[in-house]
Amino acid sequence: MNKHIIYLAAGNSRRFGSNKLLHIFHGKPLYQYGLDMVFKFCKKRQDCSLLVISQYSEILQYARTKGIHTADSPDSRKGMSYTVKRAVQALGNIAEEDYIMFVVADQPYLTEKTLERLADQAVPGVETISAIYKGIPGNPTLFSARLIPELMELQGDEGGRKVIRRHACIYVEVEDKKELYDIDEKRQVSPD
Repeated sequence: MNKHIIYLAAGNSRRFGSNKLLHIFHGKPLYQYGLDMVFKFCKKRQDCSLLVISQYSEILQYARTKGIHTADSPDSRKGMSYTVKRAVQALGNIAEEDYIMFVVADQPYLTEKTLERLADQAVPGVETISAIYKGIPGNPTLFSARLIPELMELQGDEGGRKVIRRHACIYVEVEDKKELYDIDEKRQVSPD
């Protein structure tokens, strides 16, 4: 059973006002924090693979220099569902017992420990898994490959949370609320 990690780096940054993923955050582009961490995590685990999905050439090029599989998603500007569907298509045929994990690129404080705890919950019979902090669900999320048809039915700006609501979900509590903190506006410097 494999975990196919999809690094979602294709957002439109509407609230941010410019491309937040390329914004320099504490010395490097925001997207690199999560991508470097997930890449390191995958190198330690033989049951995990990584795919970066983006509409931005800078991000795709950076991932390729590390030998990471990538998928261009020019339709991502139309909404989240386009990114999700393009990423799932780029995975190709995967085994029914496998899992897909979505990790978003605007959570610079996410840790390998949380990824490991989430991935370890992906066992036969589990449908969906989500990170949570004190009752507030967030990302990353995992889906049984059996739910691919439902992910492919998403429309517009719908994301995987719509699918999670229809199925039993295992919630994994993160240790620090900063991990689920995502940067949406330029004025956001820290989660405190």
